[in-house]
Amino acid sequence: MTAHWKQTHKNMMLFSGRAHPELGTQVAKELGIELTPTTARDFANGEIFVRFEESVRGSDCYVIQSHTQPLNKWLMEQLIMIDALKRGSARTITAVLPFYPYARQDKKHRGREPISARLVADLLRTAGADRIVSVDLHTDQIQGFFDGPVDHMHAQPILTDYIKSKYDMDNLCVVSPDAGRVKTAEKWANTLDGAPMAFVHKTRSVDVANQVVSNRVVGDVEGKNCILIDDMIDTGGTIAGGVRILKEAGAKSVVIACTHGVFSDPARERLSKCGAEEVITTDTLPQSTEGWSNLTVLSIAPLLAQTIHEIFENGSVTHLFEGSA
Repeated sequence: MTAHWKQTHKNMMLFSGRAHPELGTQVAKELGIELTPTTARDFANGEIFVRFEESVRGSDCYVIQSHTQPLNKWLMEQLIMIDALKRGSARTITAVLPFYPYARQDKKHRGREPISARLVADLLRTAGADRIVSVDLHTDQIQGFFDGPVDHMHAQPILTDYIKSKYDMDNLCVVSPDAGRVKTAEKWANTLDGAPMAFVHKTRSVDVANQVVSNRVVGDVEGKNCILIDDMIDTGGTIAGGVRILKEAGAKSVVIACTHGVFSDPARERLSKCGAEEVITTDTLPQSTEGWSNLTVLSIAPLLAQTIHEIFENGSVTHLFEGSA
């Protein structure tokens, strides 16, 4: 043997799926790099084809994909991108899922039901992902579904910083949309200068999707400016019902804050007319303020970029939570 080659540096490569290219571009800008050129197209029968225009051999690769509608298509595209990287001899592959698909199906409520959130984790692992990065998982247990490192990031600092900059802290009340989010509401309350808390009691049908009935408020909200929080809003029925109940209980005003604005029809109509002063969300999913009277969209790109940077440099992501990890 006359020569010995040794790798002395690492190479970061960032890839974006087609579901939310604006987010990928923003993350690349925050990192000070460019997205790797990618060819992606659909065949006539719906099959997806992906090819990367640069060598990925030996690189640390990060694949960003937002899982908006049609969710199944974008999930399959990300799996195909990961498979292409594995077969292209990437050194490591990190799947960045700002919004984790099928997160609500994290357990069996009755017999003969799937645990689809676990299936998604298995698919990512089988495709070749070494690590997952996601933001505000529906439940913490999803971290255990993936056989590898999971960086569970939180958008709370982004949302609370905005609320602090705009609203008076003296008369604030943090409201959970149900009993299951009380622990999260406690973290919010602590961050918002020890604001008081309340929660909306509700019942959900196990037979009909997206059917929830808000019943009453547990806690004192009379005369308060309420911050009604949730991790995600789909059709908006739960949150709109919560706003109504809070108003009936004497709340002075209601502001809605969530990480993932899914906003399936008729969410826009419901949330624009429910009486909420403002609806605040992030761009983990593609958003448009067109047709809204009260929607504010905050960027998640800085958080994702900082997370990717810390992973690449073998640093810690815990400090990004500011104690919320």
